[in-house]
Amino acid sequence: MLEKITPLILTYNEAPNIERIFQCLTWANKIVVIDSYSTDATLEILYSYPQIEVFQKKFDSFASQCNYGLGKISSEWVLSLDSDYVLTDELIDEINSLQAETDINSYSVRFKYCVFGKPLRGTLLPPRKVLYKPEKAIYQDDGHAHRVVVEGNSATLSGYIHHDDRKPLSRWLWAQDHYMVIESKKLLETPNSELSLGDRIRRQKILAPFIILFYCLIIKGGILDGWHGWYYAFQRVLAEILLAIHLIEAEKFKP
Repeated sequence: MLEKITPLILTYNEAPNIERIFQCLTWANKIVVIDSYSTDATLEILYSYPQIEVFQKKFDSFASQCNYGLGKISSEWVLSLDSDYVLTDELIDEINSLQAETDINSYSVRFKYCVFGKPLRGTLLPPRKVLYKPEKAIYQDDGHAHRVVVEGNSATLSGYIHHDDRKPLSRWLWAQDHYMVIESKKLLETPNSELSLGDRIRRQKILAPFIILFYCLIIKGGILDGWHGWYYAFQRVLAEILLAIHLIEAEKFKP
């Protein structure tokens, strides 16, 4: 099955992360990377791997970048990954054992969030469709994030992907601030009746940071992960505070 798969990766200044993902993709004959004109050592690292094909496209949205990448895939299957993902050996073995000739067009994978390489007990990351037939798929923007819509039947694999982002705090803050501008616009423009319970709480601004802190530490067991769990909880609380500030700014300072 691995011979029928092309990994697809988006990059922008991912030098702190990018080599770890390639260490678990040594089986791939070709890897397609869509780079948004990185200015750090990302391109130098990419060009050091002969099986990597690099295409550059100015970033406008995650969905647009991914759909552009799908147009560069000629294999039967695509494995869509972020630059800070690490595939476990168990997941690679499970993918390799899949029967290609089935009525399944896509597979979802669960995540374990890592703090400086340590997998946590729980995460806010939902399962994501990462392995699918490219001709059946199209990406759509969803707030600051994106999701792939794949025709036909889907299944969930039992193996995990580790989400292990080791970019510095300054870069994380820059990204979260950018994401929360988009997220606040989505929350304010979507009718309340169409929002999930979680998004309705986030739209109220005040409660969400406290709920996230309790959820990460108690419900997800982060308090048992020591300082790694507290670190993740503080990250998520800070992200919710940034969102609340952008919501207030958008509501109170309308042009």
